[in-house]
Amino acid sequence: MAITDWPEGERPRERLLAQGAAALSDAELLAIFLRTGVKGKSAVALARELLAHFGGLNRLFAATEKECREFRGLGQAKYAQLQAVIEMARRALKEDMHQGDALSSPAAVRDYLRLRLAHLPHEVFAALFLDAQNRVLAVEELFRGSLTQASVYPREVVKRALGHNAAGVIFAHNHPSGLAEPSPADRGLTDQLKAALALVEVRVLDHFVVAGARTVSFAEQGLL
Repeated sequence: MAITDWPEGERPRERLLAQGAAALSDAELLAIFLRTGVKGKSAVALARELLAHFGGLNRLFAATEKECREFRGLGQAKYAQLQAVIEMARRALKEDMHQGDALSSPAAVRDYLRLRLAHLPHEVFAALFLDAQNRVLAVEELFRGSLTQASVYPREVVKRALGHNAAGVIFAHNHPSGLAEPSPADRGLTDQLKAALALVEVRVLDHFVVAGARTVSFAEQGLL
């Protein structure tokens, strides 16, 4: 049955307008994006299959064009539209961070980092460089590694902080394994970076570990 044949109160678009986007499931939100299904499947049924096939929204966001085109109902045009939506969300969150105190809007920081790092199949170490008022000066991906570790060089981090004339920094890296808890190596590296940056009077304000939908803060866990 096509979605247009459903009772009006059950249609995703009408429900979104009446109740807000937060009331919809992942499949319903994706169905609104898809707009149409394929022969024999509504947009919602197709969305459910997509989420099951890719293993959730994060994996779908990380899918390559080739992987998307292999799935019936998600071709090149839909892939381009999806990437545009994801990038707009990243840029909107980045604007939020640039406009205010990064420490007073932790939700925007976490959401931005999830969109930027959670879907990556390799480990990435990034930094948000902040001024004395904790406003974001720049966001940089500093190092890339394998699935298990990234080589992070404190001297290079110090150089980038000085280059931005930063007063503080927030670090972030992803765990492609899906385990969000900081490892002993993560803690040791953070301590090393904190000591190196203290020599040039740059504060390490937090370090986030991103794994799928989870984001763990060193500061919240008392690890700084």
